[in-house]
Amino acid sequence: MKPVLNGTEALKRLFAALTEHAFQVELGIADPRLVDYVTNLLVRFTRSDVVFRVRDTEGRRLEEVAEMLAEAEERQARPRREIHRHIGDFTLFWLGVYPEALKRLRGTDKKDSLLDYREQGKRSYLIASEFAAEPYEDEAPVLRRLSDDFELCTLGLRHVRAEWEQLPGASAWGPEAN
Repeated sequence: MKPVLNGTEALKRLFAALTEHAFQVELGIADPRLVDYVTNLLVRFTRSDVVFRVRDTEGRRLEEVAEMLAEAEERQARPRREIHRHIGDFTLFWLGVYPEALKRLRGTDKKDSLLDYREQGKRSYLIASEFAAEPYEDEAPVLRRLSDDFELCTLGLRHVRAEWEQLPGASAWGPEAN
């Protein structure tokens, strides 16, 4: 009898297969740790409470990168590292998976209107990668690679989306599906 997968496990397997194919076959990136990180990012970001998880000291949800950057500067080392890692994840996700949402996210009425998400993502991953001591020593090189190859990873996520859009029922996915 085959074990039954729960929804998260099945989703992780799907994203792992799509990410591995996009990064290794389409882009020639054979880096299992990077592929695993991007896979886990996709799984985590299926939940909007994770996409918008950064909160200010009063508990208010921060939805703009400019607000997250300001909050990171107010925090001590560990929370600062986590906020910068999240900014990297946030910008990579929107640039790679749903670039059409950037017009809304960075609208003229938003604090992010003048921010370059690509530059902020690269910078934030670099800052987070500088925390390389225990317990971050395993993740620091991956974050550095994400900073160095941000554009390539964005392209990889675009390939992942293109592949999932070919799957049966894919029209029910994405921000417009709600």
